[in-house]
Amino acid sequence: MKQSLLMLGSGTSQGVPAIGCDCETCTSDDIRDKRLRPSVLFMVNGLSLLVDTSSDFRQQMLRFAIRHIDAVLYTHHHFDHIGGFDDLRQYNFLQKSPIRMYGLADTLHEIETTFRYAFGESLQQGGGLPSTEEYPLYNNDPFEIDGVLVHPLPVMHGKMPVLGYRIGGIAYITDTNYIPERTLERLHDLDVLVLDALRHREHPTHFCLEQAIETARSIGARRTCFTHIAHNIMHERDSVLLPDNMDFSYDGLVITSPQEHT
Repeated sequence: MKQSLLMLGSGTSQGVPAIGCDCETCTSDDIRDKRLRPSVLFMVNGLSLLVDTSSDFRQQMLRFAIRHIDAVLYTHHHFDHIGGFDDLRQYNFLQKSPIRMYGLADTLHEIETTFRYAFGESLQQGGGLPSTEEYPLYNNDPFEIDGVLVHPLPVMHGKMPVLGYRIGGIAYITDTNYIPERTLERLHDLDVLVLDALRHREHPTHFCLEQAIETARSIGARRTCFTHIAHNIMHERDSVLLPDNMDFSYDGLVITSPQEHT
């Protein structure tokens, strides 16, 4: 199975630079310190599987020239992960078909509520409405999209259940501060783990950097890339704090899985 992952956005809900902030990271000239809201694109056997329609979705699609999306895998319904939903309609125009969307039933329900004009009967179409097919995930069992096996990864974001996803040798887990044992069992033999690491100080709903490093060590992926990075972390300055097989993600990073996985 040929697969890679494109980091569309490695930042937090505020993005980096943060509005009105003059800190060292927000004023950095290093392109790796410019972070859009969190999202990735799995590219597997010719399929393009998007994880979340972030608040910066349109900008990300233009920046990386993404012309086709086969499905969207939602982690949860916080706005930085769903805010670009309306721009899926452009892919309806391009592909002449609805977009398949997968996620927890609560997540899909919240998307319906937030973007209620796009669901059910509408008074008028205007410039068009997003057209989707919903596939709620109730039992966290693996499922297939056009022959590609996707493993949901249940984790906790504070008190909120959310999902990460594993495809082949790559796992993506953002917005978490606790990974249950049953999910850890799905993370054996990973080529690449992409994991939440918000900032240096502890946070009530995200791993801080120290916790993320400790969790990554226990999982033992061959490579770990941290994401959902706030402006408290500066890419070059703080990379010296990381073990040899761990890195900070950055927007535009392409991660490949060198081994065959089923």
